[in-house]
Parts: sequence; C-alpha cells; structure tokens
Amino acid sequence: MKIFYSEFMKEKNFPFCINRKIHTQENVPPLHAHNFIELVFVVKGEADHIFEGESYTVCAGDVFIINPGEVHTYKITSSASLEIVNCLFLSTLIDDIWLRELGFSEAMDYFYIHPFLNKKERFYHCLNLRGEEAEDIYAQFKRMIDEYEEKKKGYSTVIRFQLMQILIQLSRIYRRQVEPPAKKREPNPERKMLVQRIWGYLERHYDQKVTLSGLAELFNISSRHLNRIFKEATGQTVIEAVHQIRIKRARYLLSQTSEKIIWIAMEVGYEDPAFFTRLFSRQLGCSPGKYRKLSDPEAFIKH
Repeated sequence: MKIFYSEFMKEKNFPFCINRKIHTQENVPPLHAHNFIELVFVVKGEADHIFEGESYTVCAGDVFIINPGEVHTYKITSSASLEIVNCLFLSTLIDDIWLRELGFSEAMDYFYIHPFLNKKERFYHCLNLRGEEAEDIYAQFKRMIDEYEEKKKGYSTVIRFQLMQILIQLSRIYRRQVEPPAKKREPNPERKMLVQRIWGYLERHYDQKVTLSGLAELFNISSRHLNRIFKEATGQTVIEAVHQIRIKRARYLLSQTSEKIIWIAMEVGYEDPAFFTRLFSRQLGCSPGKYRKLSDPEAFIKH
C-alpha cells in the first residue's frame, strides 16, 4: 500500500490543491492512503470505489470525501473511464476560530464543517447528487479550479470561501436526504432531526469519552429527555448506541489490520481492554482474538 503526502501543496500557509483527472484501467492509482483530505466529485463515467475493504459503485454526480489514513482506490473496466474533480487540502486550511466567529458550532447541522471545528473529527457521507444539485456543485468546483489556476491576487482567500460554500451546501443536501418525505414525516420532525444529529455526533466521537450529561449540555436538552427520545427513535439508549458504533469499528480494525487487541480497544474508546473483550464477546459470540482468526488474513493492511 502506498502513502501519498502533501508536499506538493507548495504554499505552507495555503495547503490546498485542485485538479481534474481521468482514470482508466491503465492509470488507476494503486491501493493507497494519504495524509491530506480528498474531496471528490464524479464528473463522468462509472467505477467501483474500493474503500476501507468495501466496494461500491460511483458515477456522475456522486461526491465523497477520503479522510487522512483511509485506504482506497478504483476498479475500472477496460472499456470505461472515470472523470473526477479532485480537491485536496489539510484541515488546517480553515481556521476554527474564524468559523466560531461566524457563528458555527459543533451542535449545528453542518456535517461537512465539523472537522474544521474539531481536528479530531472526520468527514463522513457519500452523496448522490443528480439534476440541478449536481450541476450547481460542479459549477462551483469549476469556478474554484479557475481561481486556483489563474492565481489572481487574494485567490487563497477566495478559494477558502468557495470551499466553505460547497461544504455548507453539501451539508444542506445531506440534511434533506436524511429527512423523510413530507407525506411520511412523523408528527415531530424536529425531534427526528435532533436524534439524527446526536447519532452523527456519536459516530464522529465514538473514540472519546461520551457522557449523557455532556451530550445534554451540547444539544441544550435535559439528560432524561435526551435519552428518552433517543431510545424511542432508535430502540436503544445513547450508551448502547456508543457501544454498537465502537464494536463495529473494532470489527473492522480486527479484520483489516494486524494491530494488537489492546491497541484496538484504546483506539475505539475503551481504556479497559478486559471490559472491551467481555463486551465484544457478548455482542459477537466470540472473543476479539477468535474473530480475527475467522477473518481473511489476506485482507490485513500491512503498515
């Protein structure tokens, strides 16, 4: 597996690059990871995206983000090609102090802005844009490419605002996509959105200490009320959800890496490896060590 680094981002105070690429079976990149964030918009074509040991099809209008350290590549048939816009940057590109002065906070629904507010967070979600939404986002990327290539005075500031505009719009689109159609909405859509926001927060902070009181303070709601509406919507308590998310991530690390179990326990948020092993065994019916042995050893990522 190759590791790509951000040395090509020549300006120290502006760690950013954007370009167009056409991938074919002959020039598809090898399985790789990188130390920068990669925002991808598919312009034309179709391919299988091999991402973190899984595979899914991407085509025109799809937009997704690869975080630092995540392993991916594309599988393209001999008769196909994949044209993409590649937007590459470090999380330091956007100052969290500046964002907070603009009124952004981690409790807001701008899912694609959160990683700039907290560097421990990661970008998530693959969006399937079509029609006017896809055309609008693509037009914004093209304007950003023009700005980057022309490098007029103040271009770095303009690009920062352009990137923010795209990420805010993607956050809005994601919010609309996860909401149910109007005719199927529950009596209290605000409550449903709150639960979605809480779940999203748990997915981003699963490796940290999560408390009911801390969540209640963040989302401006009482602990009792938060736990009640969360369980009504998901069928489990907040803590049960945290365990579910952590164990899912641990399963991936066990099957896809050769790291020690004690390290994996710490990585997913458990300071006590013995507790992690008991919880894992209770949920999966086997110990972490046995689960690893049952996994395909060829899938291990060698570092």
